[in-house]
Amino acid sequence: MSENIFRYFPLLSEIQKEKLSKLKPLYDRWNHMINVISRKDMDNFFVHHVLHSLSIAKVINFLPGTKILDVGTGGGFPGIPLAVLFPGSEFTLLDSIEKKIRVVTAVRDELELLNVIPIRKRVEDENGKYHFVISRAVTTFPEFVRLTSKNIIKDGTNSLGNGIFYLKGGDITVELSKFKNRPTVWKIKDIFDESFFETKVIVYLPV
Repeated sequence: MSENIFRYFPLLSEIQKEKLSKLKPLYDRWNHMINVISRKDMDNFFVHHVLHSLSIAKVINFLPGTKILDVGTGGGFPGIPLAVLFPGSEFTLLDSIEKKIRVVTAVRDELELLNVIPIRKRVEDENGKYHFVISRAVTTFPEFVRLTSKNIIKDGTNSLGNGIFYLKGGDITVELSKFKNRPTVWKIKDIFDESFFETKVIVYLPV
């Protein structure tokens, strides 16, 4: 239920609440036509997709004018929920699969998210420059860093330096070992109560 989200984000405006509440029926409708989310995940849509995406908003408040690239966005996560929370920031949602970008574009249009730019492209071919790159575990963390470092600009004004936010599950000690003490890791179970987040983490790597 969307009330789960409102409990963790009590300062949402009525417009933001309305847009977040519309997500489930929107994705239900599109999922019947183009399967982008598994049925099991649709049963837990607000926790598995929306709240998981919004965990990033518990560690950074993107300032107006911030440019964010969501790589391998799938059906629009974590980009769409974050775009609702940060209407002054610009979110480019990138995926190589056309049907997924069709869904993202339709959701963007229905919710009138003027700060969302859907792009069908492989990340290897994306040369745009952004303050942050975000994603939900599309590959190993070292490989993700290799693919996206070229897209991150150095100068920024947010509370954390420009870099990568990566949502990942399980033990990532080995994946992070090559970066020594550079990454910061937050356990999402310390942010949200739901058991789904028991093994989920946010990894932040400054540029």
